[in-house]
Amino acid sequence: MSQSFVITHADNAPFRGEGLRAFFEYRQTGIAEATGGEFGAHVIRAVPGEESPGSWHSHDLNFQMVYVTKGWVVFEYAGEGEHMLRAGSCVLQPPGIVHREVRHSDDMELLEITSPAEFATHPQDAPA
Repeated sequence: MSQSFVITHADNAPFRGEGLRAFFEYRQTGIAEATGGEFGAHVIRAVPGEESPGSWHSHDLNFQMVYVTKGWVVFEYAGEGEHMLRAGSCVLQPPGIVHREVRHSDDMELLEITSPAEFATHPQDAPA
C-alpha cells in the first residue's frame, strides 16, 4: 500500500453537509486521498436542531471506529443494546454489525475511522 504524507487543520477544512446522514456535517481529514481510499477518517458533528430518524442499517467495511470528542450520542447495536457515548468514549463497530444512531446532543462531535474510506450502507430490519 502506498501512502502519502498529509496534514489537515480545522481552520482550512470546513464541515460540509455532504455525507451519509443529513442530520450530520462532515469534515474530511485527507486520509482517504493519502491512502488511496484504503482508510478514511472524518470528523462528524451534529446539525443543531436536527434529529436522527433512528434507521437500522449495516455497512460493508473491514473496520469502523468511533471516538466522541464533544457532547454525547446514543447508538443501538443488534445483540448489544443501547449505549451512550460521551466525550472520550470509543467504540469499535465490527464489520456488518446492525446498528442505528438513536439520538445525540446538539453539540456532538466525533471522529470516525473506517477501512475502506468508501463503503456501502444497507438498510436493515429492526432486530427481533
